Amino acid sequence: MVDGKNRVFSFLGHWFTIAPVARHTIAPRRVSTSVPFRLTVPDAKYGDVRLSGRLHHAPSDTLLVVVHGLGGDIGSHYVLSAARAAEAAGIASLRLNLRGSDRTGEDIYHAAITQDLHATLASAELSRYSSILLLGYSLGGHIVLRAATESALDARVRAVAAVCPPLDLFVGARAIDEPARLVYRRHVLSAIKEIYAEVAGRRPVPLPLAEARRIATIRDWDEHIVAPRFGFRGADHYYGESSVAPRLATLSVPSLVVAAEHDPMVPAHTLLPVLSGARPPLEVRWIDRGGHVGFPARVDLGFPGSGGLEDQVVGWLRDRAGV
Repeated sequence: MVDGKNRVFSFLGHWFTIAPVARHTIAPRRVSTSVPFRLTVPDAKYGDVRLSGRLHHAPSDTLLVVVHGLGGDIGSHYVLSAARAAEAAGIASLRLNLRGSDRTGEDIYHAAITQDLHATLASAELSRYSSILLLGYSLGGHIVLRAATESALDARVRAVAAVCPPLDLFVGARAIDEPARLVYRRHVLSAIKEIYAEVAGRRPVPLPLAEARRIATIRDWDEHIVAPRFGFRGADHYYGESSVAPRLATLSVPSLVVAAEHDPMVPAHTLLPVLSGARPPLEVRWIDRGGHVGFPARVDLGFPGSGGLEDQVVGWLRDRAGV
């Protein structure tokens, strides 16, 4: 019976990972009216790199900043769900594209590119907000957690949440490179290769585009693309320097990690060694029915209220921030 239940939940993990993407492709989720957000940040190699996003105004001095996952962008289904949850809560939101994810050829990004997030929060356009909440998904979750361990964190950031984040980049890359995750790996690589192709059309890149297109694993991508672009000696050096796992004890604000027990892309076994000893200000919630950044319409995180995951996470962020 236990094995049968596990098989069912494992199937649901795949279902809740794939189905929301398929639904969003057929019938894209709608959000409230937004305005363009643009910012130029300095880069040691490229000089200036442009960032983009969409800002949803609200009569509130609280802002939710939403960061997408690897291969995603501000139009990803979960990002739009977060913006809708912010609107329902009466707060403003910013859907932020990681550099190059808008296919403008500006640059590529990596799991600890927190300088762009810090620059975004410091921008004049966001100066009106007195309280800022951060919500990241998958790789974006890693980035917001990492930012919350750094001294450069904007003092207005009151709370941080990460949904399905990899925490130890070494074991995370090893897991997604396993044969059983080939479909998901190809999906992610296809998206980041699109970003790379745009960059290769306008800037110097670490590897000729034809060779980059032949890369078949996340580790090889990190070894031959990410590491040389950002000055790491190789994939292992990048993982060691960038992983948030050993830094979680230095989180400076209330932080939440939501993980799915049957996540097929960030498996539970890659997170358990890190999260089993979690202490305040870090809280952890596990969901048994859910996939990678995709969940049932109603979940129970043990927080007041009911509804979708984003509604509860935004509620948790506001509660911990006291707004």
